[in-house]
Amino acid sequence: MAAGRPDCERVGFKITRPGKVNNMFIIIWLVVGLIAGYLAKFVVPGEGPGGVIGDLVIGVIGAFLGGWIFGFFGHSGITGINIYSIVVAFVGAVILLFLSRLLSGRRSGV
Repeated sequence: MAAGRPDCERVGFKITRPGKVNNMFIIIWLVVGLIAGYLAKFVVPGEGPGGVIGDLVIGVIGAFLGGWIFGFFGHSGITGINIYSIVVAFVGAVILLFLSRLLSGRRSGV
């Protein structure tokens, strides 16, 4: 609860109302998603439809997916730039990369 404002809470560097997304949180989600996409491309074989940049973008979208999946099972999603958040985003990125490679029909040359 912020000083004198019972309907607000302190999140990161800003005071926000519950249910409102903080701008810093969006930036953190993007950074964690890029890290997860970079790591996931080493786990999922093959080349994605968009190359390295496409894999990173899928990593960011996978971060949202991972946060949703973990939230669905009662765990917190991305909580900041930390190992737990990277694992959450990594799980979502691997799932999404696997599905994108499966649907695009591209296979690795190995």
